[in-house]
Amino acid sequence: MKLPNITKVKSLKGKRVLLRVDFNVPIKDGSVADDFRIQKVIPTLQFLKKTGAKTIILSHLGREKTDSLFPVSGVLSQKIKHVFVEDFESDAGKLILSSLKNGEVALVQNLRKWDGEKAGDKKFAKFLSTFGDIYVNEAFAVSHRKDASVFELPKLLPAYFGPLFVNEVENLSLAFKKHKPFLSILGGAKFETKIPLVKKYLDSADMVFVGGALANTFYKLKGYEVGTSLLDEATPAMKALLKNKKLALPLDVVADGPNGKVVRSPEQVEATEKIMDDGPETIKMLETEIKKAKFVLWNGPLGYYEGGYDAATLAVAAALAKSGVQSVVGGGDTVAAIEKAGKKSKNTFVSTAGGAMLDFLSNGSLPAIDIVMKKKK
Repeated sequence: MKLPNITKVKSLKGKRVLLRVDFNVPIKDGSVADDFRIQKVIPTLQFLKKTGAKTIILSHLGREKTDSLFPVSGVLSQKIKHVFVEDFESDAGKLILSSLKNGEVALVQNLRKWDGEKAGDKKFAKFLSTFGDIYVNEAFAVSHRKDASVFELPKLLPAYFGPLFVNEVENLSLAFKKHKPFLSILGGAKFETKIPLVKKYLDSADMVFVGGALANTFYKLKGYEVGTSLLDEATPAMKALLKNKKLALPLDVVADGPNGKVVRSPEQVEATEKIMDDGPETIKMLETEIKKAKFVLWNGPLGYYEGGYDAATLAVAAALAKSGVQSVVGGGDTVAAIEKAGKKSKNTFVSTAGGAMLDFLSNGSLPAIDIVMKKKK
C-alpha cells in the first residue's frame, strides 16, 4: 500500500494545511499525564513549518464537550510556537486562522465541542474545509472511525498522509509477512475487538498467547472457577478456538481475595477470588517464547495494569527489549509498560494506536485510508 505522503509534495509554501492529529491524551488535574502522542507529531509540524505552510491543527480530546485541548497547547508550545484558537466559528477565531503567515501554526480547540464531528456530519466537514487548501491525516489512532474530520473532510480537499501515519502502516504491515517463528500476544479486555485477530493469527502465527482478562472467558469455557474475575460473554466461536493447539493461555495467575494476593494454577482459583495478573510460570514461558521468536506482535496488558497489577506486562516489555526481536507493540497500557520498563529495542515499533491498530491488523486497511486511496484511483 503506497500512501500519498505530504513530505513528497514539492511546494507547500503559503498553503493552508489542515493537519488532523490525535492529541487525545490523558489529562490529570489539568495537566497532560502522557505526552507520547504529542511528541510523535513534532517532526511533522517542524517539516510543515520549515516548508512555509500555514498549519492548522485539528484534534479531539476525551468524550465531553467540556474537555479542552488547552493543556495540550501548553506542552506543544515547548517545541512548536503556535496560537491557540478557542472558537473557530467566532469572528475572532476566523480572523486568527485567516491571518496566519507562512510557517505559522494554530491549534484549534477540541473538535468534539461541535456535534458535527463525532456525527460525521458532511456540513461540518464542509465548514472545516473552508479553512484549508490541503488535508493531511496524521491521526492513525482514530482512522478506524468515521468522524467528520477523519472521513468526510478528506473528500473535499487534496488529501495526504503524514510521515507518522505512513510509518504506522509500514510497520504494522510487517505482521502480514511470513515470519517463523511468529508469536502473537493479546491481552487486555474487550474480547469482541480482538477475537478477529485471534482467529487470523491462529492461521499465520506459531503461537497465539491470550492473557489478561481475555483469558478468563476461556477458563470459564474450560469449566474452571473464575470467581469475580472480569469476563466477556462466551460464544461458540471461542469454544472452537480452544481446540486449536496454537492457542496458549496463562499457566498460572495472580488472584486477589480474602487471603490477599496468591499465585494459583487456573483450575485452582476460588469463588471468592479475582484474577488480576498472569503469574511467574507464565512469565517464564513467555520469556522463552520471545527468545525463540523472529517476530512478535503484542497488543494489550497481561493484567489489571491501571490497578497496579503490572508484573507480567512489565516482564514482557523487558523481555522484548532484551531479546532485540523484531516486534510491533500497541495499545495504551502496553505502550505505557514499554515506557515504564525504560528499555526499548531499536527493533520494536511502538504504535500510537489501540483500536485502529486492531482494525488495521484484522482488515489490512482503515476507513480513513480507503477514502483517500479511492480518490487517487
